[in-house]
Formats: sequence, C-alpha cells, structure tokens
Amino acid sequence: MTLIIESSNQGDRLDTLLSNTKPDTSRTDIQNRIKSGHITVNGQTVKSNYKVKTGDEIEFLERETIVSDITPENLNLNIIYEDEDVAVVDKPRGMVVHPAAGHATGTLVNGLMYQLDNLSGINGELRPGIVHRIDKDTSGLLMVAKNDVAHRALVEQLMDKTVTRKYTALVHGVIPHNLGTVEAPIGRNPKERQDMAVVDDGKDAVTHFNVIDRFKDFTLVECILETGRTHQIRVHMKYIGYPLAGDPKYGPRKTIDTDGQLLHAGVIGFNHPKTGEYLEFKQPLPEYFTRELDELKRTES
Repeated sequence: MTLIIESSNQGDRLDTLLSNTKPDTSRTDIQNRIKSGHITVNGQTVKSNYKVKTGDEIEFLERETIVSDITPENLNLNIIYEDEDVAVVDKPRGMVVHPAAGHATGTLVNGLMYQLDNLSGINGELRPGIVHRIDKDTSGLLMVAKNDVAHRALVEQLMDKTVTRKYTALVHGVIPHNLGTVEAPIGRNPKERQDMAVVDDGKDAVTHFNVIDRFKDFTLVECILETGRTHQIRVHMKYIGYPLAGDPKYGPRKTIDTDGQLLHAGVIGFNHPKTGEYLEFKQPLPEYFTRELDELKRTES
C-alpha cells in the first residue's frame, strides 16, 4: 500500500497522521512498524516523529505473519456480557490473565480464544483482547475488546479516567473514618524490583475508598480506582497502614491464609465503543471471599 502526502497534511507527524488515516490500527502499532522498517518514506526508514512533506510517498510493507502458539482451552469462563465489539468476563482467583514465562496454558487468554469468536490484536499475539489486567489472585470483572477499534476506544476511556472500577477488599486494621483518598505516586520498589511501592518518581496514582463494615481486627472497604497502576490498591492500602488481608507480597507475615489477597473487582462500567451507551456490570463476592467474612462474623459473635 502506498500513500502520497497532500499539502493539507504538510508538517504532520508521521505516526499521528497514519494512526488517524488507519483508525483500525493503534498509534503504538504504527510506531512499531515504523521502527521495524515496515513503513518507509520515499523508500527510506525514518523516525515516528518525522514531519511529512507534500509529495512524500509513504509505503506500507507487508509484515511476516506470526502464528501464535497460544492454545485455545475450554476453561468454562463466565462471560457475563458479549456483543460484536466487547465482552465482560469474570476472572476467577488464581488465573493469570495472559501467557507469560511459566504460564503458557490455563490463562484467561487461552479461555477467551476458545469461547469468543474474535479478539483485538493491538496488544500482540500473547495478549489478544486484553485492555487492562487484574492480578492472578484477584477475582472479578475485566473488559475485553473483540476488535481493534473497540480496543482503542476502551483504552482512551481508561486514559481519560471515565471507566468505573470498584473493588471490594478486606484489610488489616480498623479504619476509623468512613471515607478516604490515597493520592501517592507508584513505581518500582528500588529495594525489591519485583515489587511496586510509593516512590517520589513514580506515576500518579489515586485510590478512593469507603468503609463497608468493621471487624475487631479488619475492615471491609470498597476501593474506587481513578488510575490503574500495577498493584495499586495493594500498594496504597499498605502505604496508609491497612494492608490487604491474605496478601503474600504486601501484607504482614501473620495474615489470613487464603492463597492470596482478599480483593474482588466487583463493578466495571464504560461507554460502549460503538453506541456510546454507558454499560455497568456487577458481580457479587465469590464464595472464597464470603466464607472468610462469615468466619470473621462467627468468631466475633
């Protein structure tokens, strides 16, 4: 495919121009293709920020098709909503979202590839359809994009902070106030690179929370994400002195033995990428979570 630049586009950035010209292709994908030499200007490789000139000849070279090694698996995922553009899935605790080292099978992506007819390709062959993630031991709702146009629209909503994401968490300690907001930047822990932490040079992160119930040594809270940094709720609640119960990474050594943090993504809401209609979905606490709450109530009665 060849594109000739017209005078009206003189001075435009190459990657911006092409992502606007090809709405089914993300800007990141365009930049990757420019960097790999699969998009050239007048037969020469250029950088993504190249300012185009009238008469420039942009050529799209065919990329070698890579066949994914991901095996579709019947994992009986709970798809609570699906249309031709998006799906909403309830990820069970203990399931990794996408294949990675040590997790080639049994992931959410393996199951989605079996149950859904189409998935977006923006995030590459290992993460088809994945717009955002939740941790392995966190349960709950995720948006899934079934095509690239829907994917880009959902990502834009995440960037604009218009997606509703509410989590239920059980934390150590008794929070005395009913409402709170944690606004603290999150980045890699300089002392332990596998962990995240509140650090001065981290990315902006904001978590709102409200108390649902209090126990003798624990508090049940609803956390509302304004941003979506890695491990955000787990890091923020630890930062203010109320780490998640059961959390092996950020919790205290003596915590509830639950095979992972008690955290559930119970509400997801977004504007449909095609119709613009606001959709919101709710999923009740799973059995493993309610069992722990019942035990707390029983021991305190």
